[in-house]
Amino acid sequence: MPWYLYLALKQLFPTGKRFPFFTAISVLGVALGVALLVVSISVMGGFGREIRRMIVDTQGDVQIRAGGLINDPKALMRIVAKVPGVVGVTPFAEGVGMLEYDRKPVFPIIQGVDLTHVNDVIPLSRYIRVGSLDDLDDDTVILSSQLAYSIGAQIGGKVQISSPLLIEKLKSDEVFLPRELTVVGIFEIGHQQLDSNTVIVTLRRMQDLYGLGGAVHGLDVKITPGLDADEAARRINAVLPPAAGVEARSWIELNQQFLFVLQLEKNLIFILLIFIVVVAAFSVTSSLLISVVRKTREIGLLGALGGGSREVALCFCLQGLFIGVSGTLSGLALGFGFLACRNDVLRLFTWLTDSQEALERYYQFSRVPAYLAPGDLTMIIVCTIVISTLAGILPAWRAARLKPVEALRSE
Repeated sequence: MPWYLYLALKQLFPTGKRFPFFTAISVLGVALGVALLVVSISVMGGFGREIRRMIVDTQGDVQIRAGGLINDPKALMRIVAKVPGVVGVTPFAEGVGMLEYDRKPVFPIIQGVDLTHVNDVIPLSRYIRVGSLDDLDDDTVILSSQLAYSIGAQIGGKVQISSPLLIEKLKSDEVFLPRELTVVGIFEIGHQQLDSNTVIVTLRRMQDLYGLGGAVHGLDVKITPGLDADEAARRINAVLPPAAGVEARSWIELNQQFLFVLQLEKNLIFILLIFIVVVAAFSVTSSLLISVVRKTREIGLLGALGGGSREVALCFCLQGLFIGVSGTLSGLALGFGFLACRNDVLRLFTWLTDSQEALERYYQFSRVPAYLAPGDLTMIIVCTIVISTLAGILPAWRAARLKPVEALRSE
């Protein structure tokens, strides 16, 4: 073992001391910074990942829309289905309507789905909590969980649905009665906004409510896992007939601004929290500088015995490196340990503050997701170790500049 490495370890762990206070405090400061980074970036990454999953699960990987209506969706579906990488296509129609149950009116988003193809693109059956998607037909409806709870609707209940077409008919002195449908299912996606104002009906029923005839508002497309959504959209646009007036856009492009805000928030949190590690590194620098001052004569003796300035400097740089590595490993353990029980901590906090309802209303989630991308983990580890190692440069430079004769004369 090189003498400078041995000396660095002996200074961090002096003989006869079971609890080296300086080392423990330095490692703890770095560890707390790393733990906070891991928890914060993981939670932000978890929210981002959940939002991305919900977008794809509810809209597909690629969405095809026109300036108005798509009047011949079947012909368009045949064209899109032949594109390499496309594994499923389904038409949809959507709009705002009025739903009434037991004289309680609400105004949810009504989504009309094609039962023949919807499961090829959107895993709707996965989110049905009560009832079954197989029971859905033109005379039935599936409600989102919070919407059903707010109006008191249950399986077998009768709801009345009408659309803005009712007003248009009244202007023409025509009668357009609300449609009475039976509740046959309740679904829950996990996003509070979607679970509180969404109604699912068949595509034919939605076309009837909005007077669309055989037209639809768009097509949802599912692509092969691993295929880039933007690349798939370019392939689809290349085969779409110009006369149709339609355009394929990936879920990334459709939600570009929202995803940019998510990434910006994540980057800002990382930049702000990395300063905690920087502060811990300054405390390490301060402690090592004090050590250099206290051990001036020992450093001079090392120089007199033949130790070079580079080896003396390495002794202090290695101390910063060891503190950085130890603090990073301890911080990772603390961070991942906290993440393992994050939802228990959240439940305790909301129970003590009676804030569960507010949390779901404003943050749109009933639990705290967590996901730490390998790139983010690598960035945390590298930045922490580099900053901690740099913390030893100033003390190392100070020690390397000491001349042996002057150092030995120091009192």
